[in-house]
Amino acid sequence: MPNSQVISTKMTFKELLDLAIEELKELTQVESPDFRLEQAEFEKSKGVWHIVVSFLVENVNKRILNIPNGLLGEFKYFRIYKKLKINNQDREVIGLYMFNNEE
Repeated sequence: MPNSQVISTKMTFKELLDLAIEELKELTQVESPDFRLEQAEFEKSKGVWHIVVSFLVENVNKRILNIPNGLLGEFKYFRIYKKLKINNQDREVIGLYMFNNEE
């Protein structure tokens, strides 16, 4: 397949995010999880995308100790990051990974 055909059929960033949202939306109970496409890289030789998406989840690990004046305030939500591998041709998620910023 010539390069021009590969480029013309490459998914857009919006398509990548929309597909990721469909796959990840059940991982959060937040009403407005604020999904964000943080990183995207197309691996041309394999025809796959490697993307990182972040979204909000409820903070269920709240501190028991409460400090007066809110010096160590707690947040109701926190942002998590997930790495997804997406087949460009089939437009399907083929892998979901914990995101490690060290990669």
